[in-house]
Amino acid sequence: MIRMRNKRIVALRLTSHVLPLVVLALAVVGCSGSKVTTKVAEDLPRYQIRTIALVPFTTLATPQVRDIVDQTFSVPTGVRRNDMGIVVPPNSEQSIRQTVIVPPSAGETVTQLLWSRLSTRQGVTVLAPGEAAKVLASQSKTQPPTKESMAAMVAKQLKADASLIGQVLVYQERVGGRLGASPPATVGFEAKLVAADGQVLWVGNYYERQRPMIEDMVGFLDRWGMFVTAEELAMYGVDHMLLEFPFGTGGER
Repeated sequence: MIRMRNKRIVALRLTSHVLPLVVLALAVVGCSGSKVTTKVAEDLPRYQIRTIALVPFTTLATPQVRDIVDQTFSVPTGVRRNDMGIVVPPNSEQSIRQTVIVPPSAGETVTQLLWSRLSTRQGVTVLAPGEAAKVLASQSKTQPPTKESMAAMVAKQLKADASLIGQVLVYQERVGGRLGASPPATVGFEAKLVAADGQVLWVGNYYERQRPMIEDMVGFLDRWGMFVTAEELAMYGVDHMLLEFPFGTGGER
């Protein structure tokens, strides 16, 4: 009887310690937020999308403000809206703030990551980004006024049903290694599928600043408890964004 009573006491003590940890883990997962958001046009069903032109992604030219004290990046204002924007605070704290830009190569990196996935996708034909680039080069003197009209023009020129365009908004490499980084990698980009008539059919947004396990347990464990590179974050964003892509199947992972 004494032994059984002791076992019950130990079990109760373990439960009292484990339960708060489980609750904390669930709370952390719930607070980590969605890294990918998508939106589909209401009239999508009336479009038949069989061929898509992949247009090389551009990069955000506006400098972003980084806080040197805590080594974090300010998330671009409206990072999850369709039309991306960014507000740079007044330059009143020169001693603790500095600006950084999205490297031009980031657009090519994300474009190639998308191409590597979309080129193997079933049920839809995706044209290589080089084809869209040639069309844009030939029309450089008469560029359409908006990105959507440019995308529609490319689709018509290539006889495609739609064009996939996008912009890299944040692309910062980690400072450090896999076991520790300060700051960690940060990546954010937006993608839009525009029909040949100019209608935006689908929008996807991805933003992530890799966080430690206590802030994003699922994300950290998914990467084997290591700090990844910006390109690895971008690949994660591409893979999970394409899970919500309503055209074709497979080829995401």
